[in-house]
Amino acid sequence: MYTLKKNCATTKARLGSLKTDHGVIETPIFMPVGTLATVKAVSQTQLIEDIKAQIILGNTYHLYLRPGNEIMKNAGGLHAFMNWDRPILTDSGGYQIFSLAKNRKLEEEGAKFKSHIDGSTHWFTAENVVETQRVLGSDIMMILDECPPYPCTYDYAKNSMELTHRWAKRGRKHFLETDALYGHKQHQFGIVQGGTFKDLRKASSEFMAEMDFEGIAIGGLSVGEPIPLMYEMADLNTDFLPADKARYLMGVGTPANLLECVARGIDMFDCVMPTRNARNGMIFTHHGKVNLRNAKWKTHHAAFDEEFPSDLCSKYSMAYIHHLIKNDEIFGLTLASLHNLTFYLWLMDEVRVHIKNDTFASWYPEMVTTLEKKV
Repeated sequence: MYTLKKNCATTKARLGSLKTDHGVIETPIFMPVGTLATVKAVSQTQLIEDIKAQIILGNTYHLYLRPGNEIMKNAGGLHAFMNWDRPILTDSGGYQIFSLAKNRKLEEEGAKFKSHIDGSTHWFTAENVVETQRVLGSDIMMILDECPPYPCTYDYAKNSMELTHRWAKRGRKHFLETDALYGHKQHQFGIVQGGTFKDLRKASSEFMAEMDFEGIAIGGLSVGEPIPLMYEMADLNTDFLPADKARYLMGVGTPANLLECVARGIDMFDCVMPTRNARNGMIFTHHGKVNLRNAKWKTHHAAFDEEFPSDLCSKYSMAYIHHLIKNDEIFGLTLASLHNLTFYLWLMDEVRVHIKNDTFASWYPEMVTTLEKKV
């Protein structure tokens, strides 16, 4: 599934590709988050034509609850349901169960939780999350895992990791014993856990590397730990992951986070930040971060950056964008979301070009500094 094309000589950055039945994904790549079968505020046409998205992410927990497996199966799976003919990755719901700590109970069999919609009780097991993701028909599905909180004790992190490992064995077995439903091949990724403890991270990386997953995700980071610690754990994990498998860092992050983690050997990312921040009036640019609500844009009757390929930056004045955002106009939220996603995908394009040209190591540190500036 994964082909390694080139290694950076002085960092751990990698150039590669992922082959799926719905298309080839060039890595490093960022995946826009389409939790409920939609990337918030943008259309599928905009994802393809403006943002140039290669793959998007859907969420098993949310789609299982609503619209539900029966409707999804009758629709012919998630691709047909949302009219998207490119690759999709689905999370298993482990992170959502983590976030429902007060409304869930973990047992050996799986996770018992209450719906955030109506309070009804449900079970996720290593096996039935595979079944639900068969119904969704995603190109890449994730195993069920437990994401420990930060901070947590060593014993909690160790027990949690070992539970994830046992679930991983069961989930992989069920995946291999069942068939895809819609005529295209599905792949399954394992998930490394272990909290922020180096020996546990090493052990979990080695465990997942020994299993025959098509790729391996790094979970349990970006959950409140200091950013330098996140980088340290990601760097450690990739030391023990196989070179011939894709590496996916779940739930990360800012543009600067992405560059730092590419340099540590990560291939795939997802995060709600570009669309969530856009709806709150903040955009990312290659000049730095811009608060669209800032009063200084009220009389700025010019585009922000006529050379950047997004309508927000090149076609409309900042005074107009400021007006839309301050009045919570839907068009403003759409423009900001389109811009941020376009920027994230543009940044990954730049990363791939610099790795290919052997300039990544000299280019990315200064870019990280620029990206963190406030404009």
